[in-house]
Amino acid sequence: MTQIRFERDKPTGLYLHIPFCERKCPYCDFNSYAGQEDLYRPFARALAHEIRTWGERLAHPPLRSVFLGGGTPTVLPPDALEDILIAVHEAFAIRPPTEITVEANPGTTDRALFRLLRDLGVNRLSVGAQSFREEELRFLGRIHTVEDIYRAVEQARAVGFDNVSLDVIYGLPGQTPEEWAVSLRAAVSLDVEHLSCYALTVEPHTPLARWVAEGRVPPVDEDVQGDLYDATRAFLAQAGYIHYEISNWARPGRESVHNRVYWWYEPYLGLGPGAHSFDGVRRAWTILSPREYIRRVRAGESPLAGGETLSLPTRRSEAMILGLRLLVEGVSRRRFRRLFGTDPLDVFADPVERFRAVGLLAVRGDRILLTERAYAVANQVFQAFLA
Repeated sequence: MTQIRFERDKPTGLYLHIPFCERKCPYCDFNSYAGQEDLYRPFARALAHEIRTWGERLAHPPLRSVFLGGGTPTVLPPDALEDILIAVHEAFAIRPPTEITVEANPGTTDRALFRLLRDLGVNRLSVGAQSFREEELRFLGRIHTVEDIYRAVEQARAVGFDNVSLDVIYGLPGQTPEEWAVSLRAAVSLDVEHLSCYALTVEPHTPLARWVAEGRVPPVDEDVQGDLYDATRAFLAQAGYIHYEISNWARPGRESVHNRVYWWYEPYLGLGPGAHSFDGVRRAWTILSPREYIRRVRAGESPLAGGETLSLPTRRSEAMILGLRLLVEGVSRRRFRRLFGTDPLDVFADPVERFRAVGLLAVRGDRILLTERAYAVANQVFQAFLA
């Protein structure tokens, strides 16, 4: 099996997957499970052990970012979260300005938990609001209310969090522009530093996909979603947010550091069930089952499920596509040359010129960028760069 080795560089980001939820949302296809409370503390101990093992193996390198995602990290008992975060500090050189983010569901948090997270060095929260309309929250299967969202942000501010992101979803079946505007205005009213706005997608093998197939729920309308996306861009620009990535907006200087690790094609270490790692050449992924993950870690066995060595053409394509997602930065030709020894304008001369000719790409000095005209059709542009 392919093993990640971090031969060229140490990881610059650490992703920790917490695979538990209080209730599984019908649209979600992430590796997450409800009703496994008996595994919470054994899982936290296994993950903390794997964190420390990797820290020793890599000689305790510094990190640019740490991200606890899921699932719902805040469904874990506070002492379990504490075990995990203490292990991170023991295993890696965590010092400012390392960004440490925890995803939080407003239905699973309180002021005491936020205080504990702050005390453990967490300096950024990603709050899964999803909607500010009660009927939409019920449709999405969320366990929280609109009031819970406001309370969570207020409590986070009260204990000192000055970097808060909200996730919101648009383009629900039958959603009108006026209904989406309710959520968008409410999110901006909270004056958070970062917003992630995602179009609802019907993922295969989810309850939502079954409801659509059975005719119980109308399919999402991609044309309507495109209109809502345009309205979102205009509204958030007026509100002072920078549209720095296709689905992400931030106050100046508050862009997600951890996600930039992915978009810059830097090495990262992913631990926990279903997490992926990338060392610059190889990618590996962990088994999905939390119970089997715990068993393997306890037994001293590798929790990896598989891996692959990426070809040079594949790596160049991935770096190009991920870099183009950054709307302000784009693909840095200098960074691309450092990674691959060649200029992307030489490697991808044909698609770059083709899209420049129709106004979908621009080359500005060191940068290759999508134009605003390309935002709505970015996936078609990306396909041209596939190896």
